[in-house]
Amino acid sequence: MAGEEAPPGALNLAEYALAGARTVDCFRRIRKIGEGTYGEVFEAMDIITGERAALKKIKLDDGKEGFPRQILREIKLLKKLDHENIIRLKEIVVSPGPAHGTGGSDDHMYRGDIYMVFEYMDHDLKKVLHHSTPSQVKFYMKQLLEGLHYCHVNNVLHRDIKGANLLISGGNLLKIADFGLARPFTRDGSFTNHVITLWYRPPELLLGATNYAEAVDIWSVGCIFAEFLLRKPLFPGRTEQEQLSKIFELCGFPNEENWPGVSKLPLYKTIHPVTPTKRRLRDIFQNFDCHAVELIDRMLILNPTQRISAQDALSAAYFIH
Repeated sequence: MAGEEAPPGALNLAEYALAGARTVDCFRRIRKIGEGTYGEVFEAMDIITGERAALKKIKLDDGKEGFPRQILREIKLLKKLDHENIIRLKEIVVSPGPAHGTGGSDDHMYRGDIYMVFEYMDHDLKKVLHHSTPSQVKFYMKQLLEGLHYCHVNNVLHRDIKGANLLISGGNLLKIADFGLARPFTRDGSFTNHVITLWYRPPELLLGATNYAEAVDIWSVGCIFAEFLLRKPLFPGRTEQEQLSKIFELCGFPNEENWPGVSKLPLYKTIHPVTPTKRRLRDIFQNFDCHAVELIDRMLILNPTQRISAQDALSAAYFIH
């Protein structure tokens, strides 16, 4: 694992690209491989080096000047983070500008755009999530936790751990990607709870918490781990209310005894169990490795202060046996 401390550095786009520096014309676009909130992603090849890359086109809001705030934050965070299990932002390139080109379709597409250039990865974890061997699962989980531990040591929350944001290449190398919802955090900070894809969102966010920390990412990791074993999502809710119901069905209903302070969360009074539920999460994993089940159980504790940390998870019996 790379060093504990990330190199310091404030955001300075000039270090990546200036007008007249490298442009998107330095790459030959091969195919579109994805699309997100802030733009499309293309597989491309560096014409000079022959290396493959992923170009993330930054979608600019015509009604506003400058980059979207979340893109600026993503660039700043990726500049700070340097770890073998975190996707590497190689550079930022721009389109040649309105005076360039012959007016073809590609010129029209590139004109006035800005691209984040990432190392290329073969596919995302979704493609192997439901058919990996036990040894592969252990290797993926170890890498995910190592990358996440590095983020947390450097006071960064990812806030969208899911299969589509975990990339695989070179056989079994895993890297955490898409830091569009990530942010630096402090213990006394207040943040939006409208983050993390619903199936992987922890109960504290669903109950309206705005003061949270690393445990929100750990819950998502627990959901991914469980999905590896079950070969299907653990909590596939269609609405926030249904998501909470599915969580409570397996993890028990929260109260002041098992989660001190939960009754003070903004949406706690809006939830009412049809029947009292006790924790029975382990029941659905009876046929699986007991060490794996124990680790999942510690990741999916309702009370976030009791959830295992990424660092402690890496020392769990699951990774030793």
